[in-house]
Amino acid sequence: MTDPDVLADRLAARLAAQGELNDPVWRRALHAVPRHLFAPPVAWVNPDGPADGYPVNRATGEDRWWSAVYSDASLITQMNDGVGDVTTGEGLASSSCSAPGVVCVFLEELRLEDHDRVLEVGTGTGWTAGLLSWRVGDVNVTSVEIDPGLSEQAAKNLAAAGFEPRLVVGDGAVGFPEAAPFDRVHVACAVADIPYSWVRQTRPGGIIVLPWSPGYGYGWQTRLHVMPDGTAVGGFPGRAGYMLMRAQRPVLGAAFDFVHGTPDETVTRLDPRRLVADSDAADLAVAAQVPGVQTRLYFDEDGDTGEATFWVLERETKRGSWASVDYVPGRAEFVVQQYGGRRLWDEVEAAYWRWNGWGRPERDRFGLTISPDGQVVWLDSPRNVLAR
Repeated sequence: MTDPDVLADRLAARLAAQGELNDPVWRRALHAVPRHLFAPPVAWVNPDGPADGYPVNRATGEDRWWSAVYSDASLITQMNDGVGDVTTGEGLASSSCSAPGVVCVFLEELRLEDHDRVLEVGTGTGWTAGLLSWRVGDVNVTSVEIDPGLSEQAAKNLAAAGFEPRLVVGDGAVGFPEAAPFDRVHVACAVADIPYSWVRQTRPGGIIVLPWSPGYGYGWQTRLHVMPDGTAVGGFPGRAGYMLMRAQRPVLGAAFDFVHGTPDETVTRLDPRRLVADSDAADLAVAAQVPGVQTRLYFDEDGDTGEATFWVLERETKRGSWASVDYVPGRAEFVVQQYGGRRLWDEVEAAYWRWNGWGRPERDRFGLTISPDGQVVWLDSPRNVLAR
């Protein structure tokens, strides 16, 4: 017989060993808010790490389902905004029950206190809303979800677990001003542009925790502290890859879908793979200085030549600027192709060398400030702005 408490203990031990669960309060929460009550009977499992994803179906493989639910894996519960087949793993994942490791990290970054009023953006399955409700009381939790079907199912999941937070169907970027001010804002979807409404609805001294994914690089855990002057200032405790808020998704497609026009051709001596493999801090520095882009790295399909192509593409259109750099082992120089009003490779390469010239500062030296005028990234001090 499956014992959820035993499975929760094993999961907690693993997360603690990985450094993702340090507060005993959240260890107790894993028992008090059982994850299996929020897991659908059919899902696509994305393990933490390099392992391939796989489908689970409780009706045809109960043991495998339980194992997946209490592993450090995200459970994809929706594809293509509800029109895709989740069991194939194909398409754009549009909702999930996030991996417990990253959930616990974000909850610890909130630094919750008793009776804090919390706004959550992105209800999903309701599991995180349940964890928040257990910690501060469901009367203090407001969770906003844009998808009515997801919100309806989350309400059922939460009721089965014994919680009734306020669930709102609406645009999470707007927040929920009717219940403001909040002491904490927990964002369960990535954003490139952080809505100022979240700052406006948080009392001075409050904390906003979110995954920031500006386009270049993987994405970062971000913790912001709201100031009396109406700004929010903070930094990047770690990395985080989350599904983007629906309104902020980039234009999708293979890199070749963005190719148009006759490009200029030059060469570079910089190995383009460095732009992916150097360091988290390098990614952050480039992301700060080269806004409005997305990247791809494609390796030779045969897998044995070592050849690769690095792409930089505009986020919002397939008819904008683009750049590609072909890596070929043994070459002293690599061919660069660029087209459009922006020379995207030139921007990325210059930003990378600028970071090297600063002495290769680590991630903890970068910060972010949000104000009514927008968001700015800085190095060492909010007065040393890198880019807007």
